[in-house]
Amino acid sequence: MTELLFPRAKTVVSAVVAVTAIAAFSVAVPAQAPTGDWPQFRGKDASGVATAASAPPVAWSVEAPKAIGWKTPLPGLAHSSPIVWGNRVYVTTAVAADGKSGLVLGDVSKSGIDSATDNGKHSWRLIALDKQSGNVVWDKVAHEGVPRMKRHVKASHASATPATDGRYIVALMGTEGLFAFDMNGTLKWRADLGIMDVGLVDDPGMQWGPASSPVIFGDLVLVQNDRHKGSFLAAYDLATGKEVWRAPHDEYPSWATPAVVRSAARTEIVTNAGQYIRGFDPKTGRELWRLSDNRTQVKVPTPIVAGDVIVVTGGYPPGGRPIYAIRPGGSGELNDKSLAWKTDRGAPYTSTPLMYDGLLYALTDNGILSAYEPKTGERIYQQRVAGGSGFSASPIAANGRLYLASEDGDVYVVKVGRTYELLGTNRMGEPLMATPAISGNTLFIRMVSSLVAVR
Repeated sequence: MTELLFPRAKTVVSAVVAVTAIAAFSVAVPAQAPTGDWPQFRGKDASGVATAASAPPVAWSVEAPKAIGWKTPLPGLAHSSPIVWGNRVYVTTAVAADGKSGLVLGDVSKSGIDSATDNGKHSWRLIALDKQSGNVVWDKVAHEGVPRMKRHVKASHASATPATDGRYIVALMGTEGLFAFDMNGTLKWRADLGIMDVGLVDDPGMQWGPASSPVIFGDLVLVQNDRHKGSFLAAYDLATGKEVWRAPHDEYPSWATPAVVRSAARTEIVTNAGQYIRGFDPKTGRELWRLSDNRTQVKVPTPIVAGDVIVVTGGYPPGGRPIYAIRPGGSGELNDKSLAWKTDRGAPYTSTPLMYDGLLYALTDNGILSAYEPKTGERIYQQRVAGGSGFSASPIAANGRLYLASEDGDVYVVKVGRTYELLGTNRMGEPLMATPAISGNTLFIRMVSSLVAVR
């Protein structure tokens, strides 16, 4: 078991000088996002895929600062991913007043299931950095106080990735609330979602903290709030924070981010949770369909589009790690006849799969990368990326390459295709828990104590 303590940064300065498109079936995102931006968790279209013009490097060294763009220290502890819009990069964080936050790395056999003990005063913050130089443009406090819920020893109090449409930035700070800022960092509204008691399914006292990220869909903010009591999916008005609709349901705690899926027949919200995978009407919140998944409980991966199917995976046993390929347009209680295919094993625990260049990729928490045919579920290959490494971050892709960030602090670059080929291994020197972002030819990698731009 490895426990790391990361002190609060005293200064935040720049360290150095400055989808695959799916025609009829896709994830819906705010329109008119500038080319090359990464506006939410897993980027544009929530696909994890950069624009066709993006070409981040294969090899770099943080030990040679001139070989990267910049490296900027970040205060506090957070597993949220960076987002990019225009000439700004945005991140959230939770800063302990005593300057220390503990983090235990490794799989469940090493990290365990305990709650962390950093229960003193924190400040939850949204930080904007200049995309070119890494200089901090502004640093805004959303909330200050004692956390209303505990976190897992491997988690953070700021694990949800913010989202933006270029008018507003929304940040879910867990039980502390949902916050909306304008692009200059002015707080516009706050919504209280209640106590997000997310943790061990059969022990409400074992608190792990939430991680589901908000999604902007048109003029709505979508939030999946699956908890021990009173689970719901809700839509809030982006401009005012007023609740537009709420869909309550009986559900286990989950950590997955909802996906807005557009097919030829309709647009729907798809959620991944411990008892059911569900589809909802985004205009009203009415449940359209559900698929029972009582084989796993701890659900983290986000549903994705893979060709003509919706792929949902995860999470943690007791019943295995299935992958479901669901045909769109279902209604009512679904069963295996509604599936294009499924597997009983091989699903990730925390990372979200990736559809890129005609293949579906899944990366398990112990570093096994598998490639599948999305139409049939045929496994093309299965390969361990690195012995001993754990993976919590989701894979992303650009320019015919996969980028895989490990908890050990390495970024592996793998060639896309039907055979496995490792192109490079890049040592970052700090644990990597957050999914990186790509904008243009730059890879933005959030380490535990800093944000690095690699170009």
